[in-house]
Amino acid sequence: MIASVRGRVQAVALDHVVVDVSGIGLAVRTTPATLATLRRGDEAELMTSLVIREDSWTLYGFVDADARTLFELVQTVSGIGPRIALAMLAVLEPDQLRHAVSEGDLTALTQVPGIGRKGAERLVVELRDKVGPAGSSAAGTAGSGASQVRPSVVDALIGLGFTGKQAEQAVDAVLAEADGPDDMAGVLRRSLAILGRKR
Repeated sequence: MIASVRGRVQAVALDHVVVDVSGIGLAVRTTPATLATLRRGDEAELMTSLVIREDSWTLYGFVDADARTLFELVQTVSGIGPRIALAMLAVLEPDQLRHAVSEGDLTALTQVPGIGRKGAERLVVELRDKVGPAGSSAAGTAGSGASQVRPSVVDALIGLGFTGKQAEQAVDAVLAEADGPDDMAGVLRRSLAILGRKR
């Protein structure tokens, strides 16, 4: 298993980053919030999980080992694959995910694209005793101006399956809030909450 990668960032795409590790460019899929903290040419280190399928080997990367552990844990639940597991960590930070599972907060869990009520109930039943207490981690992201945040969040929402119009309307609503977030992670979470209420 490739447990981590460290090297220079070659490229940052919509859903992955390419890290140069000793001359080899490794594509690592990660969350929009993590991508927002990475810059081409900078050094980066990501905790990784390698998912092997018959037709592909895919690396998923996280800012810390705690997020990686949750990513792997939620995949033990029937019907949850790496794509949905990554979407869960895009919508909910590790502590929020732990709290939602341990408290049976189905509303929070169903904000994740691909998770319906039955899937959320299954997550709670199967993981409530495994996720551990909330409060063990908190991953921050650097703030940026609305002009930079808006297109990135819109692209991230489209990547999660929403239409361009839905994504733009939700992001604009969040950015128009007087006391709303202005960092990518915060805007993404609020936008997903708005879109979740409309489903």
